[in-house]
Amino acid sequence: MRSNRAKTRAVSMAATLPMIAGALALGIPAAHAAGSPARDALKGTKPVWATAKADKGATSNSAQINARVYLAGKDAAGLAAYAKAVSDPSSPLYGKYLSAKKAQARFGATKAQVAAVKSWLTASGLKVTAVTAHYVAVSGDVAAAEKAFGTQLHNFAKGSATYRAPAQTASVPAGLQDAVLTVTGLDNAPHKSNHDDQLPPPDAVFKNAGPFSSYYGSKTASSLPDAYGGKIPYAIKGYTGKQLRAAYGAGTYTGKNVRIAITDAYASPTIALDAGTYAVKNGDAAWKTGQLHQSLPANYTKTKECGAAGWYGEETLDVEAVHAVAPSADVTYVGAASCYDADLLDSLSKVVDNHLADIVSNSWGDVEANQTPDLAAAYDQVFQLGAVQGIGFYFSSGDDGDQAAKSGTKQVDTPANSAWVTAVGGTSLAVGKGDTYQWETGWGTEKATLSADGKSWQGFPGAFTSGAGGGTSKNVPQPYYQKGVVPKALATANNATGNRVVPDIAAIADPNTGFLVGQTQTFPDGTERYSEYRIGGTSLAAPVIAAVQALAQEAQGGKALGFANPAIYAKYGKKGVFHDVTDNPTGSGLAVARVDFANGLNASGGLLYSVRSLGKDSSLSAVKGYDDVTGVGSPADGYVQSYAAKKH
Repeated sequence: MRSNRAKTRAVSMAATLPMIAGALALGIPAAHAAGSPARDALKGTKPVWATAKADKGATSNSAQINARVYLAGKDAAGLAAYAKAVSDPSSPLYGKYLSAKKAQARFGATKAQVAAVKSWLTASGLKVTAVTAHYVAVSGDVAAAEKAFGTQLHNFAKGSATYRAPAQTASVPAGLQDAVLTVTGLDNAPHKSNHDDQLPPPDAVFKNAGPFSSYYGSKTASSLPDAYGGKIPYAIKGYTGKQLRAAYGAGTYTGKNVRIAITDAYASPTIALDAGTYAVKNGDAAWKTGQLHQSLPANYTKTKECGAAGWYGEETLDVEAVHAVAPSADVTYVGAASCYDADLLDSLSKVVDNHLADIVSNSWGDVEANQTPDLAAAYDQVFQLGAVQGIGFYFSSGDDGDQAAKSGTKQVDTPANSAWVTAVGGTSLAVGKGDTYQWETGWGTEKATLSADGKSWQGFPGAFTSGAGGGTSKNVPQPYYQKGVVPKALATANNATGNRVVPDIAAIADPNTGFLVGQTQTFPDGTERYSEYRIGGTSLAAPVIAAVQALAQEAQGGKALGFANPAIYAKYGKKGVFHDVTDNPTGSGLAVARVDFANGLNASGGLLYSVRSLGKDSSLSAVKGYDDVTGVGSPADGYVQSYAAKKH
């Protein structure tokens, strides 16, 4: 299953690259297969694209497969119930977290279950290649897999390619239904992640052209045409930590004694140098010895297929943004071996199994249509195991608005649509003189370019280029914490009984009001040097919210916030806690002027002038109250402090 990182660079247009992440169910129980009382079906294991019309015939019996049988544990229902109870401020169990060891002992698979699963798989002719707390990995030929999982494997057309998949829903022997959660790997369609950004690989330098505003509105584009009835400001050079901390009510909190983890694929070889240099140059507290850690796999795979170098900028943004807002927090970067979901799941599991942090920032995802229920179950199990330990996961909501222009279908991103994670939407942020918060709009950009005679913006306001992801899930039922807050029209957009709506909360994302980041890049003369540029996307919003949560955890006396959604929604409507973000806060329309180097480096290739409208997010709108661009809003001055008012 694929996922994509949600980051947008400050270049002429924003792109969203696919990455398969988890589909969202609250757990997928086994159910008896029709006409086969001796076996139990594993719902969701036959992909929706494996149709009779697309069937190209049986896969060769000798073809090889690699699969994972995910373990249900000894009390899947109890795990979900406990995860809810410890996360709900109204529950007597709120905040009564378990240690990683106790969580595994209470909810993990027993030795007997693991032994039974291994015995069944080997008896079918498959070879066990790995056993973890979460799954049993196997390899073997198609004939053995068909015997083990009670289904034929056929080849199916999917787009312009052909992939293997189960012709019927996979199943397990009836005696194992309580031991097996699901199986992945029976289909061999790409289940990978790609980063959703405009960042060229670090071997190609990128710079922003000026003029810039140093704070919102500080420099007016007086020589350029009007927009919305008047002169507009130049885009800012890029906000820094001091400005973001002021905008989101950091106060004196710094995230002291709070641990944040960041997951991405691969790892930047210059992250320590870049992060250290950036902090010193931009007024952040210097990194202390041992404050930044990396937890990396022994080997990387699929580096060319996944574009490994392109992930370096994502890690750089995430690490620098977290430190800028929560400069005292301990940061652990957990790199996946590849951009495939199996490896990303391993990284998330590593955080949970070793309790590496209480707060986990994740700037990747894919469209909901690409999610598969088998991986959904595996992802949600990890999120639930995290919740019972007091670990909260934050996922970017995507950078293509309602996704209609990008994918052809209005849909949300995954795993941001999970009922067990906090989905982070995006805003355009105006921080004024003296680091004062002015306003925010929902992030949505329409772009028009300067006419040849320089007297008008061609086709103003222009076409939609990028915006915060959001909307109503087609697959995930409405979680209890959204009821009474999310408008009924949104919740019931795809289902009369109500579904999950994304996002939950929001922060700065628009690259035109974006964040300054520093990274080592290769210049045309072959030298590698540190350079800075402006960046945005909900890939920025996610680490910013994760950092704000670190401040809130410090305010709460260090007690972990855990899965934060129930508490976030419980605070909705309380005075001074959230900025209620709307698309046109000034009433006159908003835009900034951008100047870009045509070659991404200097003026030798010419300059490109454009106007970027703010608050124009596809069919989505940031309105008064909860909305599907910014959720409950962005953290206001009272948000962090609200956790100090009542310590748990």
